[in-house]
Amino acid sequence: MEEAEAAAGGGGAGRVGPARRIGPLGRIGLGLGGALALLLGALLVLDRVFPPDLSRLEAVGRVVVDREGRVLSALPAPGGVWRLPVSAEEVPRMLVDLLVAAEDRRFRWHFGVDPIAVARAAVGWARAGRVVSGGSTLSMQAARLLEPRPRTLRSKAIEAFRAMQLEWRLGKSGVLRAWLTLAPMGGNLEGVRAGALAWFGRPAERVGVAEAALLVAVPRRPEALRPDRQPSEALAARNAVLRRRGAAALPEVERVAALAEAAPSARRAMPRLAPHLSREVARGPAEVVRTTLDAGLQRGMEGLAAEVLAGLPARGSVAILVADLRTREVRALVGGEWLAEGRAGAMDLTRAVRSPGSALKPLLYAMAFERGLARPSSVMEDLPRRFGDWAPENYARGFSGRVTAAEALRQSLNLPAVALMEALGPIRFASSLKALGAVPRLPAGAGAALPLALGGVGITLRELVGVTAAMGDGGRAGALRVLPGGGTAAEPVVRPWAAEMVARILVQGFPGGGPSGVGWKTGTSWGGRDAWAVGFDARHVAGVWVGRPDGTAIPGATGRSLALPVLARVFGVLPSAPRAGAEERVGASGGGPRAVDGLRLLFPPAGAVVEEGAVTIRAAGGQRPLVFLVDGVPLASGAARREAGWVPPGPGFYRVTVLDATGAAVSAPVRVRAGE
Repeated sequence: MEEAEAAAGGGGAGRVGPARRIGPLGRIGLGLGGALALLLGALLVLDRVFPPDLSRLEAVGRVVVDREGRVLSALPAPGGVWRLPVSAEEVPRMLVDLLVAAEDRRFRWHFGVDPIAVARAAVGWARAGRVVSGGSTLSMQAARLLEPRPRTLRSKAIEAFRAMQLEWRLGKSGVLRAWLTLAPMGGNLEGVRAGALAWFGRPAERVGVAEAALLVAVPRRPEALRPDRQPSEALAARNAVLRRRGAAALPEVERVAALAEAAPSARRAMPRLAPHLSREVARGPAEVVRTTLDAGLQRGMEGLAAEVLAGLPARGSVAILVADLRTREVRALVGGEWLAEGRAGAMDLTRAVRSPGSALKPLLYAMAFERGLARPSSVMEDLPRRFGDWAPENYARGFSGRVTAAEALRQSLNLPAVALMEALGPIRFASSLKALGAVPRLPAGAGAALPLALGGVGITLRELVGVTAAMGDGGRAGALRVLPGGGTAAEPVVRPWAAEMVARILVQGFPGGGPSGVGWKTGTSWGGRDAWAVGFDARHVAGVWVGRPDGTAIPGATGRSLALPVLARVFGVLPSAPRAGAEERVGASGGGPRAVDGLRLLFPPAGAVVEEGAVTIRAAGGQRPLVFLVDGVPLASGAARREAGWVPPGPGFYRVTVLDATGAAVSAPVRVRAGE
C-alpha cells in the first residue's frame, strides 16, 4: 500500500515526493556550468592577483595645443620616445574602421580572444606543422604592446589572458586607446598621433584615407615598413590595407584616390612652437594641454624674433608677448631663441626679472591725474633739482625746461616723473603695482623710494605687459593668462578716466613708421642693459624686451632704438584696431588752462566768493564723462551728469577743476566765506 502510494507520487501533508532523475545531458550541463563558474572565478582571482601593467600607457608625452586645438608643441615621453596619447574618439572613424578591417574583423563582439580565429590558427598549425595564421586580436596586440614578450606559445597564452583583462577593465574604447597610443611607427615613434606628426606633419585628427591606411600598416613590421627607409614597401603595405575586404565600407572614389596618393619618404620634425611656454604648462597631469595662444600668430612672432636676432650683437636676445587687451589671454609668447648657445636659450625671458626703466611712468601719471596732482595740460618743470642727496638726470643729460605733463610723459622726462612720485608717495605707487600683479622686487634692504619712478624695481615682461594693459583697459587689473578659463573681472586700480587720459597721450605715430592708433611707451634700464617697448591698441597689448640674458650691457642700446621698431612690427602683424589719441591742449609756452572743445566751468566762476554750505558745481561742453575735483580730490558724480555737489570743509581758498574724457581741464579759484 505504502509502496503503491509512493509510486503514485501521492502522500499526505508534509510528505516529500521522490527525487527526480537527472539524465546524462543534464549532468553534462551542470558539469559545464560548474566548470565555467570555476573558470570565471579563477580568472577573477588571477585578475586581482596579476593585474595588467598599464605603466607604458601612462608614461606618455604631452601635446600642447592652441585655443583652436591646433598643435603647438609635442614633448616626448621619458626616455625620448615619441609616445603621445590619443583615443579612438579623437581620430577619424575611418581610421578605426580600417584598423578593425585589417587586424580584427570580429573585434566588436569578442571578449578579447576570438575563438574562430584561434580555431583557424590551430587547424592551420596542425596541418602545416607551422604557424599559418596568427589569430591575434587587437586586444591581444594591445596586451603585447603593454608588456612585450618573446613570440612563444606561453606568451600567446599570457596575452590571451591579458586581452580579456583589458576588455574587462578598459572596455573596447580603452583597448583601442592602448593600440592607437602604443603601436610602433618606426624608430622612436609610437602611436598614431606621433606617426601622423612625423610622417605627414599633421595631427592624427586630420589624417586622410591614404594616411590612415599607412598608420594601420606600419605597425605590422615597423622597421621594415618605415616610409623614410623603405618607401616602396610602405606603399605596398598601405595599399594592401586599402584593398582588404573589410575596407569595402570606403566609397570607391575615396579608395581609388587614396591608392593614387604618394607615400611619404622623409620624417618631419615634431612641432615646436612656443617651446618655453609649452614646457611650462606641460608640467601638470593633463596629457593634452589647451592654451590661449593662436598658432598662426605664434608662428609669425617667432619668425619676427628670428629676423630681429639676426641683427643683434653677440649674445643679444629678444622676448615678445602679445595678449588680448580685454581678456588678458596671451596670444603669442616668444621667450627667446630656444636652446641657443650664448643666448640662454633654455630660459624664458618673458619671466626674467629686469629693470623696466621708464616703462612704468604711464601708471605714475595715471595715479597723479586721478589724485589731481596734475593733468595733461599742467605745466611742469624739467630743470635740475635735488631730491635729498639724489640729483636725477634725463637719459640724454639735457633738460627741456617748462613742459606740459603730456609732453613730459611722451618724452619720458625724468625730473617731472620724480616730482610726481614725491607728491604721490612711493609706497602708494608700489601698492598699485602689486594690485596689478607686479609685486615690486626692490634692492635688498631697501624700501619703496623715489627711484621707482625711473625703474628702480625688478619686473618681468609678463608683469609689465599686465601693467600696460590696465592703461589701455580703463585702469582695470587683470593677470595675464596662458590657460583658458579662470578669468575674473577686477576693480580698476586707477579710475577709468585717468587711465584713458594716459592712453590718449601715449597714442602717437611710431618714429620709423608703422600702424597708427597705437599707444606706446619705451624704457631703458641703467647702462643700456634692458631695452623695452610696450603698447596697446583697441584690442591688443604687447611688449618687447631686447638685451643680453647675462645682464651685460649692449652699448648704445635704448628702448627707442632697439625695442620700439620691433613693437611697431608686432602691431603691423596684428589685425588693425586703432584707438583715438589726444591733441595737445596747451601751447609750447605752457600757458594756463583754458576751455577746450567747448568745456566750460559754469559755476562757480573764477574768483567767486561763496557762503559756507552745500555748493553745486556745474559744467558744460566737453566729452563725457566729466570729473569734478576740488584741490585735486575727486567729487562723486554720475557718469552722465554735468554737475557735482560739494560741501566745503570750512572757510578758505580752494581750486575747483573739471576734466573731460579727452583730458581737457578747466579750473577756477574760489573763496569760501564764513557764514553769519
